[in-house]
Amino acid sequence: MLKIAPSILAADPLNLEADTRRLRDAGCDWFHVDVMDAHFVPNLSFGPEIVRALRRRYPEMPLDVHLMMDNPESYIDCFAEAGATGITIHAEIPGDVAEVLRAIRAAGCYAGLSLKPDTPAEAAMPYLSLMDLCLIMTVEPGFGGQELRLDTLPKLRALREEGFTGLIEADGGLKLRNLPLLIERGLDVAVIGTGLFRTEDPAEKIRAMRALALPG
Repeated sequence: MLKIAPSILAADPLNLEADTRRLRDAGCDWFHVDVMDAHFVPNLSFGPEIVRALRRRYPEMPLDVHLMMDNPESYIDCFAEAGATGITIHAEIPGDVAEVLRAIRAAGCYAGLSLKPDTPAEAAMPYLSLMDLCLIMTVEPGFGGQELRLDTLPKLRALREEGFTGLIEADGGLKLRNLPLLIERGLDVAVIGTGLFRTEDPAEKIRAMRALALPG
């Protein structure tokens, strides 16, 4: 079944508890937490205390932490201790990608690897055995509200053809009208921000998204 992961970057920061509770009650599967350092991407966002607060409030909810940082290796332990279920880093970081993926698993989290829109699928291939999830950025990371880039979609099928059996996640411009394009290429987890936090009936939207992935 398609997993729906609201990106809390799109929540109202003054009403984060109410906004996340609304999405949890609507039936979402995960919360996606974008952590940006204002260097790797041109924006600044959450730290481990947000993850800790979410974990206290929602002990049962998987917390999918995406580190858009130049030096994620310095923050693996603090995000794991704060309650991250999984931690995703980028293939484009200057550090040792394999070593960081191993460190994430050693910290007790699932390990994810993300690719920016212009990074080819081949950049992930050396790490398939070290990662549990691959996050395909379907927009340039850093800001919400962008349109999905169709030229990123072949990466999903390329991962499956190469034998990747973990979860494939996509983030950026995902909507009801384009989700079928990703689902047919192997999408497992849809990260959606404004499309869920700013809709009047998130439960109905989540049901409609899941229905797209049903057989037949």
